Amino acid sequence: MASTSRTPTRRGRGRGRGRGGRGDGSSSLPPPPSTLPLIIEEFFIVVYEDPLVKKALPKKFADYLDGQEPAKVYLRAADCGPRLWTVEVLFDGQGRMYLDKGWENFAIAHGVDFGCFVHFKYEGDDVLIVKVFDGTMCRRYYYSDDEDNDDESDDDVKPCIHHL
Repeated sequence: MASTSRTPTRRGRGRGRGRGGRGDGSSSLPPPPSTLPLIIEEFFIVVYEDPLVKKALPKKFADYLDGQEPAKVYLRAADCGPRLWTVEVLFDGQGRMYLDKGWENFAIAHGVDFGCFVHFKYEGDDVLIVKVFDGTMCRRYYYSDDEDNDDESDDDVKPCIHHL
C-alpha cells in the first residue's frame, strides 16, 4: 500500500485580506476609543479618610451627568434586598460631585470603613448599585432579614447582615 503524504496548509493564506479584512482595503476593526461616546456605568472610590463624611465621586462620572445633575441619588447594596437609600448630591461648581446627606447612614449600615473599596454601578434613573470590598480586597456580601424595608426612613439605620 502506497502512503500518501499531505503537506499542511494554512487557511486564508494567499488571499491578501489580512486579519478581519474584507479584501476591499477597509477594516472591520471598531473605531478608536476617542471617537466613541463616553459611557460611564461603573466606577469605584477608595476610602482614605473618615468613611462617614461626604464622598467625592470621580470627575468623569460627574462629567457624564453634565446637564442632568440630580439633587439626590438612590443607593442599593447589591445582594441586600430592594431597599434604596436616599443620598443628597452636591456639585461644587468645578465639576466635582459628592455624596452628602444620607451617605453616613448607608456607610454605617454597610460597614464602609478606612481602606474599603466601594464599587458603584450606575443603573440610570439616579440609582447606583453598590458593592463594598474590605481592606483584604474581598467583597462583603450582605443580605436583608426584612423583606419590607423599602418604607423605612433612612434615619433608622438598620444594617444589612454581613456573612462571615
